[in-house]
Amino acid sequence: MTEWDIKKLRILRTLAERGTVTATAEALHMTPSAVSQQLTNLARQLGVALLEAQGRRVRLTDAAHLVLRHAEEVFAQLERADAELAGYLAGDAGEVRVGAFSTAVPALVVPAVAELRKAHPGVEVRVRETEAAESYELLSAGGVDLALSLAAHAPTARDRRFTRVTLMEDPLDVALPPGHPLRDSAELRLADLSGDPWIYGGSGPWSEIARGACEAAGFVPEQAHSASGWTAILAMVEAGMGVALVPRMVSSRASGVAVRVLSRDRPTRHVIAAVRRGAEAAPAVAHVLAALREVASARR
Repeated sequence: MTEWDIKKLRILRTLAERGTVTATAEALHMTPSAVSQQLTNLARQLGVALLEAQGRRVRLTDAAHLVLRHAEEVFAQLERADAELAGYLAGDAGEVRVGAFSTAVPALVVPAVAELRKAHPGVEVRVRETEAAESYELLSAGGVDLALSLAAHAPTARDRRFTRVTLMEDPLDVALPPGHPLRDSAELRLADLSGDPWIYGGSGPWSEIARGACEAAGFVPEQAHSASGWTAILAMVEAGMGVALVPRMVSSRASGVAVRVLSRDRPTRHVIAAVRRGAEAAPAVAHVLAALREVASARR
């Protein structure tokens, strides 16, 4: 029977994620030579070539991808075993590390933690504000147990490393200065604001969302000002410096600006939670997911 080495399989999976031996070594706190040696040993154990040279880099062979496809089932089963063992040992208790994007922390995570303290005081949540890419790197490496992100910036549902749970739709509203001529319009469309100066981030996911929504409505927004934080964006809108798209999770707490719901062509983003596949069976993780679902449901 073929010998499967879990440690070496994790190294192979990390190489598939990071792309280079050097990046793999950095992620696993190993030396590049140790990574290469471990993968050479794994190839010898399995009896197949796992890597092939591609210029100064290496690429995974078809056999390596086949191995990883089966290895993901093994990793998921180990997560389930860990979850059952944790439940047996800790009962209704445990620590769950959550990586979440900035808007989700006050809107979803904090209320969920408040509910957990009442219903399951033995569950301790540790929160880390992260960008989507970082949160999934941490989730894959075991640095967090649950990641909150926008669906558009998460791995696809076909990624066998994770179990995804859709929490909510988060519509985008428009923030107008207090004296804007359209603040009392009976019906407001995004296209009605095509001639206004816009405020949104200079780069990153939110910049893409804002530009994409405007382009879908038939115009390219004139970016008058750039900011990445909602406090700064809303302060500039209040000062009459432009208009901005803001997620409902933010607009529900906005003051000093006229927040309007778009009557047509309203863009929407989806918020998801993800865990390592199999880990959703852990009691503490299941309690956190349930609390997040409850809070998200109340916001609909």
